[in-house]
Amino acid sequence: MKRVTNGFVCCLFMLFMMLSVGCGAAIHAVDSTDPSGTPHPIKVQDAKAYAPSPLPDRLILTWAGDPTRSQAVTWRTDTTIAVGLAEIAVAADNTSFTKVSRQLKARTTRLDSDLSHAHYHSVEFTALTPRTKYAYRVGDGQNWSEWFHFTTASDQPEPFTFVYFGDAQNDIKSHWSRVVREAFTDAPKARFLLHAGDLINHTNSDAEWGEWHQAGGWLNAMTPSIVTPGNHEYSKVGLTLTPTLSTHWKPQFALPPNGPVDLQETTYYVDFQGTRIISLNSNEKILEQVPWLEAVLAARPESIRWTIITFHHPIYSSAKSRDNKELRGAWQPLFDRFHVDLVLQGHDHTYARSHLLNSTTGVAAQGEIGTIYVVSVSGPKMYDIGKPTRPEFQRVAEETQLFQIITIDGDQLRYQARTATGTPYDGFTLKKQSGKPNELIEQIPETPVRLRPAN
Repeated sequence: MKRVTNGFVCCLFMLFMMLSVGCGAAIHAVDSTDPSGTPHPIKVQDAKAYAPSPLPDRLILTWAGDPTRSQAVTWRTDTTIAVGLAEIAVAADNTSFTKVSRQLKARTTRLDSDLSHAHYHSVEFTALTPRTKYAYRVGDGQNWSEWFHFTTASDQPEPFTFVYFGDAQNDIKSHWSRVVREAFTDAPKARFLLHAGDLINHTNSDAEWGEWHQAGGWLNAMTPSIVTPGNHEYSKVGLTLTPTLSTHWKPQFALPPNGPVDLQETTYYVDFQGTRIISLNSNEKILEQVPWLEAVLAARPESIRWTIITFHHPIYSSAKSRDNKELRGAWQPLFDRFHVDLVLQGHDHTYARSHLLNSTTGVAAQGEIGTIYVVSVSGPKMYDIGKPTRPEFQRVAEETQLFQIITIDGDQLRYQARTATGTPYDGFTLKKQSGKPNELIEQIPETPVRLRPAN
């Protein structure tokens, strides 16, 4: 009996060893352990980490209409949610507002990404009252987000602050999220966030878009965003390599349809409390935007005191090897003619802020018309500026993640660039002068210039 038992055990052992040889690699891949027997953690795959569900996520506020009387919100669910709903009411100091909230049905768009199938839902709240705080939530009638607040713009010119970010692009969750949160710490009452293109690296990567939304988190649901597309929001497809806008762009951003027909929601403008903010598309149809831009600049009402333009590729690149002559030739004469105050750009993965510049003399002499041009980067990808530094620039930086806080208050525009840790790096004030060009007052902090070693 003992021999039979031993033989049976030996057979079982041999069978186990045979199975182990055949599938040992697969077992090891699923439950990897070190020599001590401690299991190693396994990376969660992107398809699971960024999978949509019936619960709303990726909430973001934008404007499709007048910021004084409207507000757009977009969010994502899985495809089991066929009808999206949003509720809104004037915010109150207790929960009484929920009894008088009104409900709106969303416009729903399907997006088949590289990871999943999802529905993006978008609602535009209209007939709002200027300078009023509202509470809203989104969902499907059973599964709701939390209640969020936003405040409509004043219908009169009033002081306000916003935050400007250059390229986020790479390692968004790891290294860009802290910049967004530092900006919120330093400018918690900012009225909107402006992103100058290359929000992500791979045009249609759902994981990267997921990281971008995750980095902004609840801030995106309470502070509107103004976005302009960079080259990484475009892909080249087909035999002619025609640039194609990311499939995520229009489903997830509800933007003003007041641009040229073929460039709507990438080229547009928003008026906010006495300032006109214009988004241009520097990726395509450069010359076709000229007549539209001329009309938008010429039609500014008297209440618009300041004009800020954003696009991705710099007119004055921080590196000579990346010069964009076509943009400069097409657009800068209009900036000069219509006295554009500030141009906010990205793309060069460095920091460079100009003197007052114009297309005639370059650096504007005392009393000449000029515009301030800025290139900035908020993500971790960095390039060289090139030595010597171009004479157009007053302040530059390499290897530095930054955000910019801009405040408009009557006849003054105050600008401050801060590093990822909140350290002041650059600053100036522009002052309007009756019948004269802007006065530039330099306010550069004592922070040393940050440049890579010469070699």
